[in-house]
Amino acid sequence: MTGNATHETPGLSETPLRVGLVGYGLAGSVFHAPLIAATEGLVLDTVVTSNEERQAQARAEFPDVRFAASPKELWGRADELDLIVIASPNRTHVPIATAAIEAGLPVVVDKPIAGTAAEARELAALAEERGVLLSVFQNRRWDNDFLTLARLVADGELGDVQRFESRFERWRPQPKGGWRESGDPQEIGGLLYDLGSHVVDQALVLFGPAVQVYAESDVRRPGAAADDDTFLAITHANGVRSHLYVSATTAQLGPRFRVLGSTAGYVKYGLDPQEADLRAGARPTANRPWGEEPEHLWGRIGSGESPLTGGGAPVRTLPGDYPAYYAAVTDALRGKGDNPVTALQAAAALDVLEAARRSAREGVTVPLPAATPSTSADTDTDTEEQTV
Repeated sequence: MTGNATHETPGLSETPLRVGLVGYGLAGSVFHAPLIAATEGLVLDTVVTSNEERQAQARAEFPDVRFAASPKELWGRADELDLIVIASPNRTHVPIATAAIEAGLPVVVDKPIAGTAAEARELAALAEERGVLLSVFQNRRWDNDFLTLARLVADGELGDVQRFESRFERWRPQPKGGWRESGDPQEIGGLLYDLGSHVVDQALVLFGPAVQVYAESDVRRPGAAADDDTFLAITHANGVRSHLYVSATTAQLGPRFRVLGSTAGYVKYGLDPQEADLRAGARPTANRPWGEEPEHLWGRIGSGESPLTGGGAPVRTLPGDYPAYYAAVTDALRGKGDNPVTALQAAAALDVLEAARRSAREGVTVPLPAATPSTSADTDTDTEEQTV
């Protein structure tokens, strides 16, 4: 993966693939639409939203885009589209993805792909039966700090990793409301399935299948209806232990990563800058730096020292690369590469999230069955409104 927005361009004879984007809230407007538009070989054809303000917002940035009031309008002209991207509320992911697949259209679904691992595997089976791509948008596999850590682990810079600590913490003492913070199980809200989808996926990519899960989950803020402070402990089949924290109630933020190995540790503070840049209107373009951070934010590696007092050696953070996801999707659709994130990988993460929910509810440690090669996550190399 590269650290800028330049990727292999399609041949001159290749017609751009036409994308229908379902939903133009946070996920659709901040992440998917800009990244689709920045990808050589893709063109944003249609945005599905009945919200006039969101239509105006999309038209301002993409003057040629068409609109549909509901996903059903897309199925009637499936022959005009090459890919459906689902960035609507979580509860709609499965029904819309099912309809798209049955219409013969490849699909990208924002995380979480479904509310249960069983639903994710059913979607995967349907996509395989119909012979279409089904991919899951796990953009934080392309965070700058995660790419850097993955390289350190692969190169053996930490020795044998023993404990992986990952924090996705925020300080939001007042709930914002909306479906993401709804206590209705049908909405699939709460931080466990929101930010937890990211930290669990990253842990499984780095260290392989989980065999045991323990979790503590709380609703801390007055007026909140869904979990807003959760801790997960995962034991991986290879013996690594992952300690994962997701919270909206953290008054003092901890390190994003603290990874302890047999010969060294790596500590990294701060979040990847790509989301903030996208929110601010910056866009990845060719020949311009993207996803880079200043030296003072680099993590540090060492043994026996405190990074807070300057101990350890600085590690240059690799540039983040969200554009790499849609570049890989484009290659997969053209038969030039693999699906970057499969539904079965997403199902493995949902196995962990479901076990975590049960663990927190019952106060028990939950064992997971040994993963098979087809289901383990390493087999392949903020608030939106209810409307879309």
